[in-house]
Amino acid sequence: MSSKTLKVAFVHPDLGIGGAERLVVDAAVGLKAKGHKVVIYTSHHDREHCFEETKDGSLEIRVRGNSIIPRTFFGSFYIICAILRQLHLTVSLILRDKGHFDVIFVDQLSTSIPLLRLTGAKILFYCHFPDKLLTKRESILKKIYRYPIDLLEELTTGMANCLVVNSNFTSNVFRKSFPHIRKIPQVLYPGIHFEAYDKKVDVDDIHIKILESSKLTILSINRFEKKKNIVLAIRAFAMLRDDNMISKEQFLNMRLIIAGGYDHRVQENVEHHKELDRVALRSELETFTIMPGSTEYPPESVQVIFLCSFNEAQRTYLLSKSHCLLYTPSNEHFGIVPIEAMYARLPVIACKSGGPKETILNGITGVLCPPTPLEFSEAIAEFISGGHDREVMGERGREHAQKNFSLTTFVNSLEFILTKLVQDSSRPKPLQSPLIWFSTAITLFILLIYQYSR
Repeated sequence: MSSKTLKVAFVHPDLGIGGAERLVVDAAVGLKAKGHKVVIYTSHHDREHCFEETKDGSLEIRVRGNSIIPRTFFGSFYIICAILRQLHLTVSLILRDKGHFDVIFVDQLSTSIPLLRLTGAKILFYCHFPDKLLTKRESILKKIYRYPIDLLEELTTGMANCLVVNSNFTSNVFRKSFPHIRKIPQVLYPGIHFEAYDKKVDVDDIHIKILESSKLTILSINRFEKKKNIVLAIRAFAMLRDDNMISKEQFLNMRLIIAGGYDHRVQENVEHHKELDRVALRSELETFTIMPGSTEYPPESVQVIFLCSFNEAQRTYLLSKSHCLLYTPSNEHFGIVPIEAMYARLPVIACKSGGPKETILNGITGVLCPPTPLEFSEAIAEFISGGHDREVMGERGREHAQKNFSLTTFVNSLEFILTKLVQDSSRPKPLQSPLIWFSTAITLFILLIYQYSR
């Protein structure tokens, strides 16, 4: 418990809907509830595509760094634009807002850390996963393009006063990815706000009514991104029929709902949704898409529903009414969705790798298996046939989530880390001159553009 009120700023690039955003919002709300002063800085905040706490007045959101640099240059150079936008945001934080903070919580992009260190605040960098590992290098040109960016990521990440990661899996990957960083990152598991999942759902809400069905529902929750391997869920679902794992009548009385973050501005979201739809149609599965804000009812004959971005009520309803959850990413850094499912007493089928190996108790709160359609399909069939007692597994999952992944535990641990960081009087590692010169040069470039664009 902190005896001092801390002034904490969060710097997050895009405050949309996703696991990283959920963590930042939960951390900010939790620290504010404990009496600390909190503000979130971001380069993008769409009130139609965000968490409720960021638009209902619960948190102060300041949008900076979005007036000069676009999100992409002709659909490419996303990371370059993201870096420039964050540096622009940082300039605004320092000069325009004249912010004076005890701690600045940075995540996803580390490039602004050298400049933020000049504010005198302590910098905590929360690494969800090294950015250098989130992109493919399929050509020599791409490798050349990424080399300085990857080097910059390691150099600037090492400039943080404190490093924190979301799992032991990520900690091991972090050390291998950044061999020149000597600090050992602390592990802080994300938590969930249990009360948000206990809210009673208004069944008369049209956004809930369009999801109602007498069919048995298999659920998948993930952003519409290729790396999430959602195609595995579709192929495993189709295999139930194709390999006669269940009867034809049983299969016709089932549906797969694929729900996840979807942003029409993000080309990958748009293209991957279309790709998934094609995969389902090739598997002779009738599909239906519910876009944000839509109130159109899916035909009863539909067996694959794409729910593109959902609200909290829809999430809670689906978690409470589904038969099991399919979590398809391999080597996922942490994975908050299995925690949400376990708390909702919904058994999870997940890949036997990454964060889920730390959060799911195999055979007790869910099933871990290789990422193949056959393995996933067999696990689903076991839940349908009663081979796995989903009621018992569901209760154990809830107990496991309550004991290990509460938001209270997360916020208390974060507060302890921040308080200890502020009280630490040891001399920090000096800033490296090349980084200061680089950040300053980019900053001046942004300021010049800003002056001439007014």
